[in-house]
Amino acid sequence: MAEPKTKPTATDPAAFLAAVPDERRADAEALYALMAEVTGVPAVMWGGSIVGFGRYHYRYASGRGGDWPPVGFSPRKQALTLYVAEGFEPHRDLLARLGPHTTGKGCLYVKRLAALDQAVLRELVERGFAAYDGKTITA
Repeated sequence: MAEPKTKPTATDPAAFLAAVPDERRADAEALYALMAEVTGVPAVMWGGSIVGFGRYHYRYASGRGGDWPPVGFSPRKQALTLYVAEGFEPHRDLLARLGPHTTGKGCLYVKRLAALDQAVLRELVERGFAAYDGKTITA
């Protein structure tokens, strides 16, 4: 069975953020602070570019599984990418009030953090973290 490619690393998230290009760094640091405060757990680097908070275990019917953070983000070149493991369908009410964004299955893309409603963003992180942290999810 193949191992998941993106796993926790020993890289220091603060060092990673310090190396983010200027145009994304302030947003990345602000999102880091918000997620750290909301989750109350230390950040962990997942692979080379995802800052994750918490951990849950997933297991497919095939028996394959792995670990993943319930919430996290990556300061990508084109957009700040937020990850919420349960996806965004359960959070449609929040997304309607969040501000300018686009979504993928488990990703939320934003150009500027300041354009978002910060209270709504906080609630999205709270809900996403509470839904999965420390749980085993079977698909």
